[in-house]
Amino acid sequence: MNLNITLLPGDGIGPEVLAQAVKCLQAVEETFGHNFTYTEASIGAVAMDQTGNPLPEETLEICKSSDAILFGTIGTLKYDDNPNAKVRPEQGLLQLRMELNLFSSIRPVKIFPTLLEKSPLKKEIILGTDFVIYRELTGGIYFGEKKLSADGTVASDLCQYSEKEISRIAHLAFKAAKNRKKKLTVVDKANVLETSRLWRKVVSKIGESYPEVTLDYLLADNAAMQIMLNPKQFDVILTDNLFGDILSDQSSAICGSKGLLPSASIGNDYAMFEPFHGSYTQVQGKNIANPIASILSAAMLLNHFGLNEEAQAIIVAVDKALRKNISTKDINPTSTYGTSQVGDFISQNIIDSEEDLNFNYENIGLGKSTII
Repeated sequence: MNLNITLLPGDGIGPEVLAQAVKCLQAVEETFGHNFTYTEASIGAVAMDQTGNPLPEETLEICKSSDAILFGTIGTLKYDDNPNAKVRPEQGLLQLRMELNLFSSIRPVKIFPTLLEKSPLKKEIILGTDFVIYRELTGGIYFGEKKLSADGTVASDLCQYSEKEISRIAHLAFKAAKNRKKKLTVVDKANVLETSRLWRKVVSKIGESYPEVTLDYLLADNAAMQIMLNPKQFDVILTDNLFGDILSDQSSAICGSKGLLPSASIGNDYAMFEPFHGSYTQVQGKNIANPIASILSAAMLLNHFGLNEEAQAIIVAVDKALRKNISTKDINPTSTYGTSQVGDFISQNIIDSEEDLNFNYENIGLGKSTII
C-alpha cells in the first residue's frame, strides 16, 4: 500500500516521540512491502515562532493533501504561564480539527499485562479493563463564543451543540459498541446543563436503531469516580468535548503513565493520530520521554487503513519491549533506556510478530467503512 502521511511534530517532546513512531512505520514498510511518503509541517508554538500563526496555511494544505496525519504534541510553558497571550499554540490544533472536521476523538484504554503492577490502582480493580472513549471534538465550550468584559473582570465561554453534531459521533459510538461488548455509556451533566439534556434526547432516539446495544447514562462527576472504582464496567463511553478531555486524561492514569495510550481524531474525509500526553516541555531534548503512545498511535493509523497484521506487529514489539524492561523511566525508574533506544528496539522487532498476543486496537470503529 502507498500512503502519504503528514508529520506534525509540534512542540516539547513531540518531535522526539514522533520520530520513534516513524521508525516503526519505516520498519513496517520494509517488513511488509509498503511505501509510505512522509511530509513534515509545523504547528503550534514552533509555527508561531516561524510565522506568527499556530496553524500556517501551508501546513493546512499539506494536511488536506495527505492520506493521514501523525501528530506529536502542542504547547509550551512560554504560553501556558502567560494568561494575557492573545494567540496560543493550542489554537492551531483546535483550528486544524475544525478545518478538517475531525469531530470524533477515539481513545482506547487497555492495559498491557506486563504493566498491571505499574498502575496506581490495585491489580484486582484494573485487571480486564478494556474500554474506549468517544469524545466529540469540534463543538462545545472549546469552540463556543468567548467574551471578556472591558474591565477584564468578567468572562464567559459558550457551550453550544446541535443535534447534527451529537448525532454523527453517536452513530460511531453505537457502531463501536455493537462490535465490542454491546454497552454504551453517555457521560454528561444533564442535571444542570441544557446541552447535556439535548445530548440525552438525541442519543436516546438514535439508540432505538441499535437495539442490541445497552444504553445508560452517568453524570460526569460520578463517571470520574466510577472509572477509578471499577473501570471494568465500561465498554464504550460517549461524551462531549470538555468531559471527554478530562475523562480520557484521567483514564490514562489507570495504565500508570500517560505515555502509553494512543488516540485518533476522525472525520468524514481526514484522520489524525496522536499520543494521549501533552508536550511535557520540562524534559524536552533529554531523551527520557516515553515514545510508546506515539508508536501505538502509528499502529492505530495502520488499523484505520485495514493494515491489521502490520498494526499487530507493532503492538507485539511494544509488548516485547515492556516484558524485557526496555522502557523509559516513567515505567521503570531504574531504566537506562532513553526515548530513542526504546524506539530502536521496538522498530527492530517489528518483524517478530508471530507471537500470539491477545492485545490489539482493532474493532473500535476506526475502519473507513464506519465513518458517516
